[in-house]
Amino acid sequence: MYAIQLIAILFLIWMAGVVVYQYYKKHFEIFDLVTWLFFIGILFIIALEPVKISMEIKDLLGLGRGLDALFVLGIGGSYLLLFKLYLDIDRLEREITKLTRKIAFKLEEIEEVLEKDRK
Repeated sequence: MYAIQLIAILFLIWMAGVVVYQYYKKHFEIFDLVTWLFFIGILFIIALEPVKISMEIKDLLGLGRGLDALFVLGIGGSYLLLFKLYLDIDRLEREITKLTRKIAFKLEEIEEVLEKDRK
């Protein structure tokens, strides 16, 4: 086992601990916990047998080198993550707009009631 593999495994164990801690602190929901632990598990398996796994992926994708296959999968995964973040941010912006409008309407109603009471 190479030193970088040991470092990666230790980092992934620490990362899994952080994810579980965030779940118990109620910062993550169960779906987030399972998703992150799934990805950490995949990375853990890759850290244990990087050459074997990269060669399998290389043969599956028809690429020249195993490392190329890992880069392709990493870049593809990054784009999927960015797309998910974009969708989440867009949904949150729409929710904020909707809540802002509701608050504005309620504030207007309160101001109208106060004006009537003053007269």
